[in-house]
Amino acid sequence: MWRVAGTTLLLAATPLLCLAALGALGFLTAAPALPAALVCLMASFVVAQLWHRDLARLTGVLRAPAMPAAGHWPVIPALGRIASDIQRLARGLAARAVETDTARRASEAIIERLPDPLLLLGPDRAPSRSNAAAHAAFGEEMAAVLRHPGLRTAIDRAFTSGRAQTADLTLPVPVAREVQATVIPLDPRLPDGTAALLVLSDRTRERAVERTRSDFVTNASHELRTPLASLIGFIETLRGPAADDLPAQRRFLGIMAEQAARMHRLIDDLLSLSRIELNEHLPPGERVDVVDLARSVVAGFEPRLAERRVTLRLDLADDLPLVAGDADQLAQVLTNLIDNAMKYGGERGEIRLAVARPDGTRWPVRPGVVIAVADQGPGIARAHLPRLTERFYRVDKARSRGAGGTGLGLAIVKHIVNRHRGQLAIDSEEGKGSMFSVWLPAETEPPRGAIVET
Repeated sequence: MWRVAGTTLLLAATPLLCLAALGALGFLTAAPALPAALVCLMASFVVAQLWHRDLARLTGVLRAPAMPAAGHWPVIPALGRIASDIQRLARGLAARAVETDTARRASEAIIERLPDPLLLLGPDRAPSRSNAAAHAAFGEEMAAVLRHPGLRTAIDRAFTSGRAQTADLTLPVPVAREVQATVIPLDPRLPDGTAALLVLSDRTRERAVERTRSDFVTNASHELRTPLASLIGFIETLRGPAADDLPAQRRFLGIMAEQAARMHRLIDDLLSLSRIELNEHLPPGERVDVVDLARSVVAGFEPRLAERRVTLRLDLADDLPLVAGDADQLAQVLTNLIDNAMKYGGERGEIRLAVARPDGTRWPVRPGVVIAVADQGPGIARAHLPRLTERFYRVDKARSRGAGGTGLGLAIVKHIVNRHRGQLAIDSEEGKGSMFSVWLPAETEPPRGAIVET
């Protein structure tokens, strides 16, 4: 009300001063001057009220330009035009905001659905966000990836030169992986300040295929040469001097069958190892009860145990946690370890298979399960222990081949354990036997996938 009164006086001041001046000069008497002054005050009051009401309505339009209330539009033409212009501008801005928000949500959806891990880098060269593929591929390991010296160098070069840079990274833990990193600087930057894109393409499988192909040709040609030469020699003998010698034929055919079986085992193990290596960087997702799995594997060994007169003692703990694993591959671990114990432990020997909780002194502190297979064989010299998991490494080549070994059993065990993010330990002493132990982590909740800088 005081604002209206002040505006009324301001509007009426000029005509009132004019009336007062005319009266003082004698050009106007009091009789007509007083009504004229009253009319000026009333007119000024009406205009002041309209002005303040329209200003209030204009303020309402500014606060809610898209939907002004009915009957609340300014009456004064000038203010009405301003309100109309404000409304048109507000509608245009609202439409642009909707378009911008739609584009932002579309870009976020595209980023989330990209198959390769993608990170957005801010002006400070730190990641501001990452997509679902990055969470799935690296999870809690993301901080270690971002600290890799090769990746930091590529990021620095990209920001300095303004051109895309690539780097090949080798990540040793928790399992060896090969990643190709591509840093793409953005000019201009995205509205949210993103200055560069970082694409992390896992090349582990492709590189493993290349190495497997090369290793297969090299190793297979070397390992198959001896049995193939034997087969060729026996075939030539059977065609020639032993063509009519039935006892020699039976003996040679038996040897040929052994050599053929040896090649079959070798090829099976090579193919099995190549399949495991292709997926070694991908952790398994099944839930496995190791105790039930051990009982199932041991049941399959009963005929061979009886044939070799070997005793297998089980020591299976109760209430063990489940492990996140691949049941078929873990069964292969148990099979290979028990098979080795039977081959090199000797007849009439004893094998002990234990499945228990880790003792806390040797293994990681996180929950897990330990599988241990011990034999009473001749043991292995300490010098050989570090190389036992190498492909085709044999402590005693003649004895290994005589027992039907391919030299790949422990290599397969090592790669399966690596895929399960576990650990393999070998303890042996000459004359006292050997023990092969595998620690497997217990099943845990999947990683949240958030980027953690440490």
